[in-house]
Amino acid sequence: MKVTIPENYQPTLDVRHTQEAIKYIRDTFQREFGKEMNLSRVSAPLFVTKASGLNDNLNGIERPVSFDAQDLPGEKLEVVQSLAKWKRWALQKYHFEPGEGLYTNMNAIRRDELLDNLHSMYVDQWDWEKVINKEDRNIPMLESTVRTIFKVIKHMEHEVWYKYPEAVCHLADDVSFITAQELEDLYPDLSPKERENKIVKDKKCVFIIGIGSPLKRSGKPHDGRAPDYDDWSLNGDLLFYLPSLDQALEISSMGIRVDEESLVKQCKAAHCEGRLQLPYHQAILHHAVPYTIGGGIGQSRLCMLLLNKAHIGEVQASIWPDQMVSQCQEHNIHLL
Repeated sequence: MKVTIPENYQPTLDVRHTQEAIKYIRDTFQREFGKEMNLSRVSAPLFVTKASGLNDNLNGIERPVSFDAQDLPGEKLEVVQSLAKWKRWALQKYHFEPGEGLYTNMNAIRRDELLDNLHSMYVDQWDWEKVINKEDRNIPMLESTVRTIFKVIKHMEHEVWYKYPEAVCHLADDVSFITAQELEDLYPDLSPKERENKIVKDKKCVFIIGIGSPLKRSGKPHDGRAPDYDDWSLNGDLLFYLPSLDQALEISSMGIRVDEESLVKQCKAAHCEGRLQLPYHQAILHHAVPYTIGGGIGQSRLCMLLLNKAHIGEVQASIWPDQMVSQCQEHNIHLL
């Protein structure tokens, strides 16, 4: 547990008006995002079977919340950690065509999350996925999609300003792109998080390309990424500068998904070839699901950014250690 207390922090909205602003941001963003990206809203599961291979194992060390069910003897059910794999399967099931996609409200429990100003055990995000053609699996497609997402978020700054001018956080006018390797070369003596803070303080909004593959200098990836959904050469993280904490805030993790070749290559690199026998992975290998691009956009984090909040608990109801709650109360950080 770690909490950062900004000096002389004074929230501009009280708890009740913050709740109103949260609803306004969420309602407005998903409507505009779906329209701009040509996405249809669908319902999604809260849990899946372990045997399906549909759950996201994130960095490979997080333990999913699991349980059994009376009428499903022998099945182990897991609360989703994200819907990265389920969405691609759903696009096939619902017969989406190239250029069309879906989004859903995803709620997850991440029991091993280290709690701080930006991280909660409760995760809420807009999970989205779109069908693309194989020839669209390239960096220009990735960057074009990132620019569209940035455009919608930037539009939300203006929407919030109209209703809450005293609270809105003013964002960058454009998004900059840099690869994880270029970032390591630029700041070789800094840790990955320190590099993120350094570049985002300068550029205000950055998309870091290439998350998952080992970097040349350190031999370690910029950040962990499961080997069986994003193509590590065609993915990235979208970061904004958050003034209240004077640091980078990741709003979205996204990417072009693995094809049959990159799936095998990355599973071998991660020493988890056994997954290739699971139903989801077999569907990719046998071309039974479409090529896609997709990601997640943090709902609470977007609210936190647009309202310049200092703790994610100010914009979502979760569970926090008593010591953190007390520290926050003493410094005008009102956790929901």
